[in-house]
Amino acid sequence: MRRDVFQAIADPNRRAILSLLARQRMTLNGVADNFRISRPAVSKHIRILKECGLVVVIPQGRERYVEARFDKLGEVADWIEQYRQLWEARFGRLDDLLEKMKQEKKDALKK
Repeated sequence: MRRDVFQAIADPNRRAILSLLARQRMTLNGVADNFRISRPAVSKHIRILKECGLVVVIPQGRERYVEARFDKLGEVADWIEQYRQLWEARFGRLDDLLEKMKQEKKDALKK
């Protein structure tokens, strides 16, 4: 099954893992210690994040460290950008309308 970054960030546990790893790389056990879900569940979430390219697992001696790779989130930012532009344009039109209504109210009070 091909996974993408949108599937990875759809789950709140995976988003929490990414937030945790944004601060520092951690061992698999270190990540799991921060969650109330089982270690196998955390490992599954990390596997999905790895398949999506959002984390890498680095073996170092007996430990395996997990490190975030946020460059793939650019896909999400690009997708969101189109909607940000749309809403900015709509809010701009709303601002214009409100300003026009405010001016009309001022003009009516002057009469």
